[in-house]
Amino acid sequence: MTRHGVAQRLPRLLSLVPYLRARPGVPVAEAAADFGVDEKQLRRDLELLWMCGLPGYGPGDLVDLSFAGDTVDVVFDAGLTRPLRLTTSEATALLVALRMLHQTPGVVDSDAVARAIGKIEAAVGTAGERAGVVSVESGTGERESTTVVRGALDRGRALRIVYFTAGRDAVSRRDVDPMRLVVAEGRGYLEAWCRRAEGVRMFRLDRVEQAEELPEPARPHPEAEPTDVTHGLFSPRSGHRFAVLELDPEAHWVAEYYPVDEVRAPQERAGELLPGAGGVLRVLIRFADPDWLVRLVLGLGGRARIVEPAELAGVVRERARQALALTDGA
Repeated sequence: MTRHGVAQRLPRLLSLVPYLRARPGVPVAEAAADFGVDEKQLRRDLELLWMCGLPGYGPGDLVDLSFAGDTVDVVFDAGLTRPLRLTTSEATALLVALRMLHQTPGVVDSDAVARAIGKIEAAVGTAGERAGVVSVESGTGERESTTVVRGALDRGRALRIVYFTAGRDAVSRRDVDPMRLVVAEGRGYLEAWCRRAEGVRMFRLDRVEQAEELPEPARPHPEAEPTDVTHGLFSPRSGHRFAVLELDPEAHWVAEYYPVDEVRAPQERAGELLPGAGGVLRVLIRFADPDWLVRLVLGLGGRARIVEPAELAGVVRERARQALALTDGA
């Protein structure tokens, strides 16, 4: 099992015994649905619980379960009686994330999200009021385009979209064959076969400026495979280059907003990285398009500098000089 799989399974195992204690004779299929796994996975979890228990690990120390038909009961809980609890911060973060999903039409089952919000709010009581003051609204245009995208997916139709590519600061019109909707890193994406690029592409829904469902059926390439987003959307490629940036404190957000391979700091104390003089951080960032990196640094208005590669630092200086010359001549 992968580390990610273990991270998902352990909380489920710790929650199973108190859950079963509260629902004696619950059907295995119903328990599986409540935990969001299939029945086969839940039975594997129950088989593992049978080998868990108190030190000594002999008969009478281990969790004991009783099966009758398709139902399950706990005979001995080995002290695993307390359900997992969310801290106030965890509950608030979860509610904010769920509200964002609820405001994104078509990406997930909105009714199910609303029910989950209601259950968590009821469970945490007044603590949930903190999340209530946070409003996450998608734009009208995004809601409309997402609804069109969702409809095309449901009907298996191709799409024509007008899409803004931030990396090139350009708008393009594309015909795509939708594959699925994905929520990753807090944003909704359409994954589709792009006929122009002849490859699988992720399109951020908030950057789809227009969407039109075409009358023809969607036909993704036979070899088109969904992207593994388990570890994020950004997958380094062999063609990507590296750049070293210096970030002033006002630009530290770059290291959190964009995938960076390394954050370098001139000072280190007890394993803690400390900013350099003036709070400057150095980051190692990958890029595919040099123009994107130049625009990023220029847009930071002097709060970031390219240390490497030198030729791009020169491009930034030259464009900044040209901009200042235009300003002086205005």
